Amino acid sequence: MLILIAGLPGTGKTTIAKAFAKKYGVVHFNSDHIRRELGLWGSYLPEDKARVYEELLERTQAALASGKTVVVDSTFYRAELRRTFVELAENQGVEIKWVLATAPEKTLRKRVAAPRPDSEADEAVLEKIQAEFEPLEPPFLTLDTSSASPDALAEFIFEYLGHG
Repeated sequence: MLILIAGLPGTGKTTIAKAFAKKYGVVHFNSDHIRRELGLWGSYLPEDKARVYEELLERTQAALASGKTVVVDSTFYRAELRRTFVELAENQGVEIKWVLATAPEKTLRKRVAAPRPDSEADEAVLEKIQAEFEPLEPPFLTLDTSSASPDALAEFIFEYLGHG
């Protein structure tokens, strides 16, 4: 199974993805971690973004091919970025589930104003992605990450997957 967690910077995507992966023993990939590994931290040129998403896709493909359940978190703010992961799931014959992480505007701004180990997105990046974010196509689970603990949110995802 492929679980994709999308959302604006500061919504807590990585926090809930980590909680889910730890609680349920699945593989977790994150675009910001890959950006850092590739030496592209701070670089958002189109070719650098493409390289990060290509690596994310390759790692996801390898994990799925070995029979693992994978959770990936990234903004996935453009339909074009999502399409390659949908095609991957179809080609691998695995189920795909989308989760949209959200939080109130005030919470988002507060989160991106503070340094975070898993993201370098600041208020300017939040505003840019907010302006360019293309809506997800249903079905997907929407989680307000300000409403519950990461463990509780991980349980909501588990229930959404049909396990609860």
